[in-house]
Amino acid sequence: MADDKLLITELVLTAHLYNQSDKLGVDDLPQKIRKHYWNEKEKTVKRPIYVTEGDIRTIYGLENVKNSTKTLPFLEFEEFGSQIKLTVFDLAAKWLSKHPGGVDEINGNPVLASFFENYDSLPVSYEKAKSSNTPKESGREWIMSLIKSIETEKGSEEMLKLAHIVAPEDIKQNLKDLVLTKEQENEIEKITKAIQYRDYLKRIGLREIGKLLFVGPPGTGKTSIARALSGKLGIPIVEVRLSQIADQYLGETAKNIDRVFELAKRLNPCILFIDEFDFVAKARATDEHAALKRAVNTLLKAIDEISLVEHGVLLIGATNHPTILDHAAWRRFDEIVDFTLPDKDMRKKILDIVLREIEGSFNTEEIAAKTEGYSGSDLRLIVREAVLNGLITERTVLTQDDLLRGITEFNKRIPLKTKDETA
Repeated sequence: MADDKLLITELVLTAHLYNQSDKLGVDDLPQKIRKHYWNEKEKTVKRPIYVTEGDIRTIYGLENVKNSTKTLPFLEFEEFGSQIKLTVFDLAAKWLSKHPGGVDEINGNPVLASFFENYDSLPVSYEKAKSSNTPKESGREWIMSLIKSIETEKGSEEMLKLAHIVAPEDIKQNLKDLVLTKEQENEIEKITKAIQYRDYLKRIGLREIGKLLFVGPPGTGKTSIARALSGKLGIPIVEVRLSQIADQYLGETAKNIDRVFELAKRLNPCILFIDEFDFVAKARATDEHAALKRAVNTLLKAIDEISLVEHGVLLIGATNHPTILDHAAWRRFDEIVDFTLPDKDMRKKILDIVLREIEGSFNTEEIAAKTEGYSGSDLRLIVREAVLNGLITERTVLTQDDLLRGITEFNKRIPLKTKDETA
């Protein structure tokens, strides 16, 4: 843990260098500092940055800032406004470079690294610091700025209420928490590279990329992987259920589809995740309303026209019922990613992950063998049942019997679930 003086010096030097250099951008500021000074209206951190006692207290949670500041010979504490000013830059830079934790702080701060990589042969790299720094698009404040901007426009209320927008920093599950097939890992790697080399793809004219269709039964991780991908890429995810944008006034459905795609473009770079994609096929096959058929055609056209390369939107469709999708829907996607029910080895890995923070003695091999045909979400429900049953008897340390009982409890639901699905 960095000491108070080190953190105070880091902030004051960061503010000074950011204020002085027009080559440094908002993405060079560490996330904590950027969040604190973020200007929602301007969608950036405006210069100049001033450092006050309150800023340091809020960003780092420090107390006794005034006393710590007075012991540093290169800082001055102004009583009026509690502002902390840098008096001798060279002395502050030398102090930071010699501090035992200084190099680590510098390597985690691109603004500081941009200066110190050429200072006294320190083992510091601006490129390394920048690559590990969270970009502004990952922050909730960036998304809120965009939403605030959209809210000022006519018709914005209808656009925003159609989708659920999640910031990368709010994603609870990362890819390491999920058990993926080799095919899923390969697709994620490919799409990560496509986003990384988006300018290159645009230059060579390769635009038909970045439209994925996730296919598989409920509970196999389609939504979880889409959200985890948002966290990995550091871009927001716009979640939409097709059935929910079908307006009771059929003439509005096509407009809603256009609004959703326009919202994604405005929030770029982002993931547009369209769930229940089989709703398209159902509408095409069974509905006689011309308005809804036009809405379906609007959707297919919107998919054709949106592009990861041009618009910065990664489109992911998801369906539990691939057999009812027609050719017009299938051919809109450049990659089809299969989500099958996990095999025994995958079930064991899922259980190991879910149980890793739960105290107890478990044989996940046995549980995996007894759960043929279960999805990942089914396995999580079994563990939930085991935990709740333990709490009933005031136990937080679980046993294998608790998991086995969880299977029994879960199996009681299956007839009810089947009845609901066939009703």
